[in-house]
Amino acid sequence: MKELSKYNIDIYGLEDKQYDYDMESGDAFFEELEQDLIEHGHFKTHVVLTKSATMIQLHFHTEGSVELLCDRTLEPFEEPIDSDERIILKFGDRNEELTDEIEIINRNTNRINVAKYIFEFIALSLPVKKLHPSLRDEEFDDDDLDDDEVILVYSSEEEDESEEGDESEEKIDPRWEALKKLKGNQD
Repeated sequence: MKELSKYNIDIYGLEDKQYDYDMESGDAFFEELEQDLIEHGHFKTHVVLTKSATMIQLHFHTEGSVELLCDRTLEPFEEPIDSDERIILKFGDRNEELTDEIEIINRNTNRINVAKYIFEFIALSLPVKKLHPSLRDEEFDDDDLDDDEVILVYSSEEEDESEEGDESEEKIDPRWEALKKLKGNQD
């Protein structure tokens, strides 16, 4: 918790104006959060806090890099991070998350910890498909396979349809037979 305490902002007694905070951290930040997504990284965050009588607006600008494992080769690589996000904290009677950007906090809150917001914004800026930079230039994509290269593993079609063609016409589901009779009676 010592590492995360650097991200505490005392809001009690702040005047209604804009405040700037600069925060910097590395591996200890990610270790302290007890998560499995990111283990190593280094980043700087500039937080602009704008306080008014009814809310606090937080604007986060985070730059740095994190170490990820390539999904294809399992080689570690550095992924740059550049994130610009904001959160609005409205004062209310309880703590509640309304949307991704708006939360209600108790009006008696003395201090907020912005570490969870910073981590969420870093995690959201990561690519879904983690590819080593040397592989990103390749034209290969899973969707680019030729039709010749696709192997059919399972098929629901019957193999010998020509042999059973006559038998399948004779074996009609009784429900369909009843429906055909109804259709025939309307003519």
